[in-house]
Amino acid sequence: MRGWLKATISLAVLCGLLVGADRIAVGVAEDEAADRIVKSGRMSQRPDVSIEGFPFLTQVLSMKLDDVRISSDGLTVGDGSHQVALHSFKARLSGVKVSDSMNSATVAGGTGSGVISYPDLAQLLPPASQLLHGTKLPVGGNSRLTLAYAGPGKVKASLGPLAIGEGNVRNKGNTVMVDGFRLSSLVGAVAGLSGQQIEPMSFTLDSLPAGLKLADEEGGSGGVTPLPEGLQLTFDGKDVKLLG
Repeated sequence: MRGWLKATISLAVLCGLLVGADRIAVGVAEDEAADRIVKSGRMSQRPDVSIEGFPFLTQVLSMKLDDVRISSDGLTVGDGSHQVALHSFKARLSGVKVSDSMNSATVAGGTGSGVISYPDLAQLLPPASQLLHGTKLPVGGNSRLTLAYAGPGKVKASLGPLAIGEGNVRNKGNTVMVDGFRLSSLVGAVAGLSGQQIEPMSFTLDSLPAGLKLADEEGGSGGVTPLPEGLQLTFDGKDVKLLG
């Protein structure tokens, strides 16, 4: 009986040591992965990395991580000339194959999301002087429209106290388009252009995090969704190069 008890205790201690070693190893790997990702230039700020699944050491031996989570609240995205904040970024990467030196990594599939505030979104659109060209409205050369949530799939624009109208938001690839704007009756009367449609506005994001892209609109709700707090971007990707 004593021998059985000693063997059980020894096995429990050994298991505890193995679990502890596994958790230490995964912590070191998460820190190293975060450093490598930001150095690769695929993210503008060092992210938080969480490698899911247990045990971790068996995943290391196979050189394939089943489930990697990445998050950050200080990233930026842009169109080449303007950079804006991407809030609450989260991504889930599956089937991450890594080299033995961790210099390269490819992702079988990934999804993610983040939010651009409406003031920042306005910075990516042309100035109001270009959008309202030819109207009688007093528009400064660098004036920007003020954007806000207008319901599912829509945003509304204002110029100072004047409500301009509402438009639809959609995407094609990494290009985000805002169209369907018509001058409101009040603004149309002031401008002498009642019901005038504003030219579609667009911008193309060229610096998305972790090598992902905006989700294809044909696959469902698309990669852009207006929310009360801002424009939510939805990302996906297959066979994505994360490192190297």
